Amino acid sequence: MSLQNENRPAVGASLRVSRWLLLATGFLFVGLAALGAVLPVLPTTPFLLVAAACFARSSPRFYEWLLSNPTFGPLIREWRERRRIPRRAKLAAIVLIAMVGGTSVAFFVPHPWLKLGIAAFLTGLVVWLVRLPTSEGSPA
Repeated sequence: MSLQNENRPAVGASLRVSRWLLLATGFLFVGLAALGAVLPVLPTTPFLLVAAACFARSSPRFYEWLLSNPTFGPLIREWRERRRIPRRAKLAAIVLIAMVGGTSVAFFVPHPWLKLGIAAFLTGLVVWLVRLPTSEGSPA
C-alpha cells in the first residue's frame, strides 16, 4: 500500500493556475500601457515593465511579442539592458504625478493626515524616479 499525500494538490495544477494568473495580469498591464500611450493621465513605462515581468515568468511567446512591439519593445529593452528610463518618459511621469497627485491631495482628500501621507508617498515616488538613470535618446 502506497502512502501518498492525498491532501496536497498536484504541483502541475498550481503551476498552471499561477501561469494563467501571470498571463492575465500581463495582458491587463499591456492594456493599461496602451491606454497610457494615448491618455495623458496614465504612465506607459511602469505598466509595460510589470507586463514584461509577468510574461517573462509565464510565457516566452508573449514576452517576445512584447519585446518585438515597435512601440513598447524599446522601452522594455532599455530597462532590461541598461536599467534606464528615457528622459521623456521620466519627465512625463514626474509631471503627471505632480499634476494628478497634487490635484487629488489639494481638492479631493478631506483629512489632513491623509493629505500628508499621500503627499509624502508621492514625493518619495518622484525622488525615486529622479534618482533612476536616464537615457538621453527616446526609444519610444
